[in-house]
Amino acid sequence: MILLTAEKLNKSYPQRVLLRGASLGINEGDKIGVIGVNGTGKSTLLKILAGVEEPDSGLVTTGRGVRVAWLPQSPAFEEGRTVLEEAMAQVAQGHEAPREYECRSILDRLGLKDLSASVGTLSGGQKKRLAMGIALVRPSDLLILDEPTNHIDSETVDWLENYLRRYTGALVMVTHDRYFLDRVTNRIAELDHGELYLYDGANFTKYLEMKDQRLEMAAASERKRQALLKRELAWIRQGPKARGTKSRFRLERYAQESAKEVRLEEPELEMNSVSSRLGKKIMELEHLSKAFGDKTVLRDFSYRVQRGDRIGIVGHNGCGKSTFFKMLTGSVQPDSGTIEIGETVRIGYFSQEYEAMPEDKRVFDYIREISNAIETPEGTLTASQMLEKFLFDDSLQYTFIGRLSGGERRRLYLLRTLMTAPNVLLLDEPTNDLDIQTLSILEDYLDRFPGVVITASHDRYFLDKIADQIFSWEEDGQVSRTLGGYTQWLEERQNRQQERPAAKAEKEKAPERSRSRKLKFSYKEEREYQAIDGEIAGLEEQISAVEEEMAQSAADFVRLEELMAQKAHLEEQLSEKMDRWVYLNDLAERIAAGETVEEN
Repeated sequence: MILLTAEKLNKSYPQRVLLRGASLGINEGDKIGVIGVNGTGKSTLLKILAGVEEPDSGLVTTGRGVRVAWLPQSPAFEEGRTVLEEAMAQVAQGHEAPREYECRSILDRLGLKDLSASVGTLSGGQKKRLAMGIALVRPSDLLILDEPTNHIDSETVDWLENYLRRYTGALVMVTHDRYFLDRVTNRIAELDHGELYLYDGANFTKYLEMKDQRLEMAAASERKRQALLKRELAWIRQGPKARGTKSRFRLERYAQESAKEVRLEEPELEMNSVSSRLGKKIMELEHLSKAFGDKTVLRDFSYRVQRGDRIGIVGHNGCGKSTFFKMLTGSVQPDSGTIEIGETVRIGYFSQEYEAMPEDKRVFDYIREISNAIETPEGTLTASQMLEKFLFDDSLQYTFIGRLSGGERRRLYLLRTLMTAPNVLLLDEPTNDLDIQTLSILEDYLDRFPGVVITASHDRYFLDKIADQIFSWEEDGQVSRTLGGYTQWLEERQNRQQERPAAKAEKEKAPERSRSRKLKFSYKEEREYQAIDGEIAGLEEQISAVEEEMAQSAADFVRLEELMAQKAHLEEQLSEKMDRWVYLNDLAERIAAGETVEEN
């Protein structure tokens, strides 16, 4: 049964075309993930499907009796009601009266514990969760969800994932959570420069394969078109004497083919490391504690940040992750304990509630405030060139910030953070509102980033790619540490939960004892161990080459000074690599010997 049909939708604004003849049919059982670069019109498409916005042309037809529930990206509520009253009133609009226990259950599961709180006091994230609860409770045949995984923690994402997999109606959603797309969707709709490409029977992984095939076919078709144009151009240049019907046809065909706009490859966001030098002392955290009233968000936490650390932070909303970042930046002071920051540390803080952007300022001017040029491995790049790498073309660079989409603003804020050339990156929920293409390139950038990365994220895929250890905020401000990414942390957490009943019974019979696990490399450490010998050899070769050039440039004092500085930098890198080599080889020997680690 067809629930909704969208035919030849067109939508444009003065600055850009969002939809160009887009068509989509939604059937019973469809679970469609809509993806695309920020600013391409994904939210606009969902609004049109939900009936809250009209297309410039085209038609949306909803089946008779089909009930649609809609979750906007940025919901707004009128003040004056409590959370529960708002949910009950909204759900009942045009539908049968809801049962209160259903509203209470869903809202509680989404992290809204105080149902008597006034809607006017809710944060933006809490309003999003309230709107999602309303959409889920409202009886519907079609759910349309815009960014449902934003502003909820990883445990709630797991719950929502399972809920939507069991949901018997149809689903259309925009999300950038790749695990979520993989496990929930059976169709992918990609919006690209106004065109809507449909991939039936595809989750995210299958979509990647099918898109690659589509691009290969498009490239083959373009090669054939170019060959045809070449032949026709040769014929035209011969200047045939007779211009009959066939001649006119060939001229018209040449004009039509040459006028076609063909775009085979989309522009890619490129981010090369622009970090500054980092010394040996980075951050030393000793016995940190922090509480707000009777709520403790951090209790007696100590850690010495090491060069190359990739730390992922998880925990439910409100547990204190953002407060921890603010303590590292100095904007919030701990109640007790100390934080010592190395002299060379330059922090880049990408906050969850990023600074209010001046909507009347142009994109270019906003970036130029930080720097008009920056040194990268490619050489000196201007602010305009950096913007181009972040997919802000000439027209967008002189667009007012107020006209950007939420995702484009988030991408712009990321560029502004990186333009400061930090060597310690603090990323608080960096995946919110960033599209999949941006996330993929950001992950590659962080993989090459020579400094330290500490990130709090509910994006499980992102944490698996980035983190080599997880700090988990537990009850009462306690922090546990697990080597590996999100999946390893989740497995260990589930194992601990399964062991608790048996451990409790065992504890009643015998004194508490520790358990052990085999020592092993983290994913990042294993990759580093495999590559470090070659990296050391490469540095030694570079030093030898510099020394040879120094011998040849003995009379060129300017060049000699440059070479001496280059050699000193290489020797410092070699020293750091050798320290790391000692650590990794010692760890490898302990692993080979079957050493175990005690866990209480």
